[in-house]
Amino acid sequence: MIPNLTTEQRRENLEKAKAARRRRAAILKGVADGSYSVVDVLNMALEDETVLRMKVFTLIKAAPGYGFARTQQTMKRLHISESRRIKGLGANQRAALVEVFS
Repeated sequence: MIPNLTTEQRRENLEKAKAARRRRAAILKGVADGSYSVVDVLNMALEDETVLRMKVFTLIKAAPGYGFARTQQTMKRLHISESRRIKGLGANQRAALVEVFS
């Protein structure tokens, strides 16, 4: 059942969502320009719920030298679904990502 929210609660939730999208976009930009590595972002995710909700496909695709096709190949090779989020990675999948991007 959908909760009945006041206008103020909706506005607060929208602001929280906007802040989370901005944070994820800033991190992806940092990965693209080399400020962060994929491993750095995986380590950030241990402490930050916003980063945990980022899709792995988007993270890898932001890495320098990775486009759509290479990202698909990497995900398939590591047995990670394209819809998987960082929060849903298993220990072996996470270790494989760290190995590939170290």
